[in-house]
Amino acid sequence: MTYLAPVKEMLFVMNELAGLAEVVAFPQYSEAGADLDLAPAILEEAAKFNQDVIAPLNWEGDKNPSTWKDGVVTTTPGFKEALTQYAAAGWQGVIHPPQYGGQGLPKLIATPCLEMVNSANLSFALCPLLTDGAIEALLTAASDPLKEEFLPKMISGEWSGSMNLTEPQAGSDLALVRSRAEPQPDGSYKVFGTKIFITYGEHDMTANIVHLVLARTPNAPEGVKGISLFVVPKFMVNADGSLGNRNDVQCVSIEHKLGIKASPTAVLQFGDHGGAIGYLVGEENRGLEYMFVMMNAARFAVGMQGISIAERAYQQAVSYAKDRIQSRDLTGSQGPVAIIHQPDVKRMLMTMRAYTEASRALAYYAAAAYDAVHASPDEVHRAENQSIYEFLVPVVKGFSTEMSIEVASLGVQVHGGMGFIEETGAAQYYRDARILTIYEGTTAIQANDLIGRKTVRDGGAIAKVLIERILQTEKDLAASNTANAQAVLRQLTDARKALEDSVAFILANIKTNIKDVFAGSVAYLRLCGLVFGGWQMARALLVAERLSQQDPSFYEAKITTARFFAENLLPQAQALATSLIEGGHSCNALTAEQF
Repeated sequence: MTYLAPVKEMLFVMNELAGLAEVVAFPQYSEAGADLDLAPAILEEAAKFNQDVIAPLNWEGDKNPSTWKDGVVTTTPGFKEALTQYAAAGWQGVIHPPQYGGQGLPKLIATPCLEMVNSANLSFALCPLLTDGAIEALLTAASDPLKEEFLPKMISGEWSGSMNLTEPQAGSDLALVRSRAEPQPDGSYKVFGTKIFITYGEHDMTANIVHLVLARTPNAPEGVKGISLFVVPKFMVNADGSLGNRNDVQCVSIEHKLGIKASPTAVLQFGDHGGAIGYLVGEENRGLEYMFVMMNAARFAVGMQGISIAERAYQQAVSYAKDRIQSRDLTGSQGPVAIIHQPDVKRMLMTMRAYTEASRALAYYAAAAYDAVHASPDEVHRAENQSIYEFLVPVVKGFSTEMSIEVASLGVQVHGGMGFIEETGAAQYYRDARILTIYEGTTAIQANDLIGRKTVRDGGAIAKVLIERILQTEKDLAASNTANAQAVLRQLTDARKALEDSVAFILANIKTNIKDVFAGSVAYLRLCGLVFGGWQMARALLVAERLSQQDPSFYEAKITTARFFAENLLPQAQALATSLIEGGHSCNALTAEQF
């Protein structure tokens, strides 16, 4: 159950597919010290830290999860010390502004670091992941005094952050939020209410927890337009920066879960003893707008969690398949051989590998678009990349997490009966992966967003921009005279046409048959994930063909994996398009009473 970070693969994707050279050339990042030599150094250090410190705690967290007693949450032995080392090494601040103690490096460099810590230990990684999201929200909307008070300690990793949206009566529908915030004469607010499913809402790993809480002020309008965002610290902060009294926030329980057991998922009660002191972030009634900054950061990160757990499951399945001796080779052998020689085992391993590589490439490509948004000096370039990043976030989140469940399931299958035994570890990845399609917005929520906000709102403009980029890759494939490039070209062309037909169907029917369109929303999201992932794999093949003599083993494997994706996974695109275009009526035909 060891983990080896795929640094070589990560650097290939960063350099050859995501355009690291262009990203580090932006003045903002070059001034922060980012260059092509820095990335390998950072990734090697991240690999060493996560392999040696974080990964060994993964199985321990599953066996000995966080516990709750009398309002106190005690995390898995070793977690607190590991987070202290994580913070001291500066990993919490990789992407955040230097003015608050961060390193100010590109998202494209931070993303593989994020992948590593989540592969090493998904439960542990959720704490810094939520802190990152809280930092992003405060950077976007908080006043300067609030930023000065909270951001340095959060970016240093001394304090953590949590996101408090969900209530017992308000799951994904945040219009139903009923927590309230009453203004006080000193400009603060008293916050009252119950929040559920709060990841790391209470724990013993940091000195303070900075809760970001959605609540309504008096006379706020109904619905999402009446929600405000507040900072509610676990401990009050004195004028000199030291911690003061405990705020009126109590953890009344933590959930018992299928997976990510070491990550405490808290039920928090605000204001049972006079009111929790909170501070308004930005303006009243704009809380959901600000929280979406945090949610978008978290959604991308959860997509990376899918890639991370898929990588971990793949590594373990390969290791087992090489060691497990059983049955003869189909071509005839003197005795039993390792199961990795069996075609169906190779099929499963290749599926796991291809899905993971394609999803990683697409996510890193999106990360580079994010960096262009925040650092490019060209306004037009920034605007286009903003649209591309926003379009890809639901795909990265939805597709990567859905594929992680399939990959983790295949990992169990490769192990056979031993995969169903907890001690092998394969089952933990399967259980841990299952939450990823649910939290931070279910796959259907991502898919609805992809159709409504990302495809329909601009008349399919950004979808068509991406399709044009795929067409350029098809031209590059056509220019290659290799059998591998031609095989990938045939499948990518068919898949791209399926995507074009799907976009056209959505735009033509959204006003007249909206339920039929949205019945196919998840199919559309999966279609986008497959086609964009196949596109990245095709680009990887072209690079690998060009560089094959430099490292034949690595690049030949890259070419083979790209062709496998095209011939074995990409043909699903046509079926998904059919489901979207033709399947809506039958999906909606039965009345509720007929179920």
